[in-house]
This record gives sequence, structure tokens and C-alpha cells, in this order.
Amino acid sequence: MNKLELISALKNEANISKSEAAKVVQIFFDYMADTLAEGERVEIRGLCSFFVKDYKSYTGRNPKTGEKVTIQPKKLPFFKSGKDLKERVNF
Repeated sequence: MNKLELISALKNEANISKSEAAKVVQIFFDYMADTLAEGERVEIRGLCSFFVKDYKSYTGRNPKTGEKVTIQPKKLPFFKSGKDLKERVNF
């Protein structure tokens, strides 16, 4: 499922216009992204949680030249499925 399919499903289930459904989905995604950008966790009980992991600086290698390079510290978002979702997928 992609974003357009999600909008279409919301439109059909909630009996709202496509533009209203698109706005709801966009607000939801924007709020989740803003929350993660602030370093906070997003949890949807039974479905999943999103959180940000901090990585320290480390020395890596350029695969083409083999030259050592310093990788700057970074933050990356992660997804963890909830118990109910795991059970539903593994039925």
C-alpha cells in the first residue's frame, strides 16, 4: 500500500472527499515526522512504534578507493512492529 492507496481507502471508509482524506493523511504523516525530528517516540499501540537511534562518529572506508573516512554522528529513524501486528502477519 502506498500513500495514494491509503488516501483512497480513507475516502471510501469515512465517506469523505479525496482532498479531505489527503489532508488527513498529510497531517498525520507531518505530525509523525515532526515528532521524530524532535527526538521523541511515536507509538501506535498494537501496530508499531517509531523511534530515533543516535549513532556516534566512526571511521569507515570508501569502497572504491579503500581510503579511511570519518563518518559524522547521525540520527536515523527506526520501526518496530507491535505484538498484534506480528500475530496478524504470522496467523
